[in-house]
Amino acid sequence: MLIDSHCHLDRLKAAPDSASLQSIMDNAKAQGVDYLLCVNVRQQGFEAMRDKMTAFNNVFLSSGVHPLDVQEGLNIEDIERFAEDPRVVAIGETGLDYFYSNDTKTLQQQCFEQQIALAVEVNKPLIVHTRDAREDTINMLKAGHADKVGGVLHCFTENWEMAKAAIDLGFYISVSGIVTFKNAGELRSVIRQVPKDRLLVETDSPYLAPVPHRGQENQPAYVRDVAEFVAELRGEKFEELAQYTTDNFFNLFKDAAKLVGR
Repeated sequence: MLIDSHCHLDRLKAAPDSASLQSIMDNAKAQGVDYLLCVNVRQQGFEAMRDKMTAFNNVFLSSGVHPLDVQEGLNIEDIERFAEDPRVVAIGETGLDYFYSNDTKTLQQQCFEQQIALAVEVNKPLIVHTRDAREDTINMLKAGHADKVGGVLHCFTENWEMAKAAIDLGFYISVSGIVTFKNAGELRSVIRQVPKDRLLVETDSPYLAPVPHRGQENQPAYVRDVAEFVAELRGEKFEELAQYTTDNFFNLFKDAAKLVGR
């Protein structure tokens, strides 16, 4: 069994309707992907995302606002209301991105702070996006007592020092198809060091398709390519990595575990 711990099924161009989305899900199932976490990035998009996923009982959801979407606004009461849905197992995707949007740094920090506080209040883990904001991300997680609920630094591309700081806060590190790219030597070094009980795999589809699918729209089936690459990188059997990353997912997202009776 594999779990795509982070994808955006509602953004797949190849799946504009239920029939095509079913085909995407069938492709994933054929590759051993039994569960998926469809991650919210825009407050205005949650309800449409939720409705599109209604037909799939193996898809979990999150509720949050991405740091690159904060200018559209954040009403924390709406995010909390969305989180009351039993399929919502996490708060996010939230975080900080100074690479693409340094000019909104203050607004990003305000929105991140609110979502950290909400996660602690509703006792759900955080899904964190971070780029070129290592110190601020860790400091804000500490200040907001995010260690009470934990979470994941998704699509990780930072250094070992940041990974270790997050792990010390009870967070997990999730690796995407970026690890398969030719220029990802430093990331591969980091992923070799992540403890087994703190590693997740993801696609972040429709973005960042792994080798050998680069240039294509990413899809959840390709999490197998990520997992196989990471297993070889770490000198582990694929079946072992698939098992412990699945266990890690349900250890982190406890509401998801309850939904499937684990």
